[in-house]
Amino acid sequence: MRECSRLSRRAALGLAVAALPLSTATEAAATTVVGGERLARSGVQVRGASGLPQKLTARSWLVADCASGEVLASFAAHRRLAPASTLKMLFADTVLKKFGRAERYRVTDADLADVPAGSSLVGIKPGITYTVEQLWQGVFLRSGNDAVHVLSHMNGGIARTVAEMQAKAEDLRALDTHVVSPDGFDHKGQLSSAYDLTLFARHGLKDADFRGYCGMRTADFPAGGRKTFQIQNTDRLLTGAWGLKTYDGLIGVKNGYTSHAGNTFTGAATRGGRTLLVTVMHPDAGGNTVYEQTAALLDWGFTHGRSAQAVGTLVEPISAGGARSGTAAARKAARASAGAPGSAAGGGSPWHLAEGAAGAVALLGAGVWALRRRTARTTPGGEGEGEGGTGDRS
Repeated sequence: MRECSRLSRRAALGLAVAALPLSTATEAAATTVVGGERLARSGVQVRGASGLPQKLTARSWLVADCASGEVLASFAAHRRLAPASTLKMLFADTVLKKFGRAERYRVTDADLADVPAGSSLVGIKPGITYTVEQLWQGVFLRSGNDAVHVLSHMNGGIARTVAEMQAKAEDLRALDTHVVSPDGFDHKGQLSSAYDLTLFARHGLKDADFRGYCGMRTADFPAGGRKTFQIQNTDRLLTGAWGLKTYDGLIGVKNGYTSHAGNTFTGAATRGGRTLLVTVMHPDAGGNTVYEQTAALLDWGFTHGRSAQAVGTLVEPISAGGARSGTAAARKAARASAGAPGSAAGGGSPWHLAEGAAGAVALLGAGVWALRRRTARTTPGGEGEGEGGTGDRS
């Protein structure tokens, strides 16, 4: 009894769950973390493969196979961080198919009145008529918040677009994401995760227009009258700008920077018929750091990663037949596993999972998760504070 009294509440709960039928315990654990319980553990998650890059300073990262959805390796995959312009992938997932490419729209002063000061801009001017295709080029190539706001007003306004984006995130089961603005600009409470951003990219790449825009290097943009000016994609792995080599096989997807978020990037590349997705969030400061770490993880995925066994999975949307995980209890569990905004992954208390209608099941899952964390810890990766200097402001 004395020995038992020294057990923590968390460990005792874990032992109690271990005594339950295996199917019950497994089902309970599976409900707590979208994509698999290993994605909520601290430290680097990898199985069956070695050779991961040694100098990864990102606060969160993930490598996944685009076709199968298998997560090959990750670090703090559900950590909730400011997403910067990578959130524009969710904006495109939500709005892209609502308007035809050739549809034309004359921009008004009101369409641009709510663009945040300090935003990245493609250079849209009131009084000029743009095609929808040109507006999306402004979104993807120049990360133009002006283009995002014009499309949002075409869609019925900022508030409606934000609500639709949040609903889309729910459908994609991106429970770490909270949308405040459609452009990814710094706003209190605007958060996502490496896991969710990878979901957004994978969903978007299934659409030919999304894929075409995110892989476009340059475009001619209207300047008024018959004049145009050239815009270039700010994705340095795609264009080779700022002294960085282009990445062989890169097909997109989206980069971002704000002073609060630092650098974020989700990239996709295809080699030998295999497409990999990599998301890197908030690495240490340095002009090309986010791209260099993305390239290093892609290299690993195409080499050592071939032998990796999945540590999780990118789930399917509810609308496409994916299991529903949008209950209040599942959301609380996902956010608890991610920790407080900007904090270490796994920092949330598993006891908070008991809140909500399905609290009893979630509580049992927390016991399994806690017990496994005690016996299966891996080496933690480095943490950075974010990177500046890209000139790409969400």
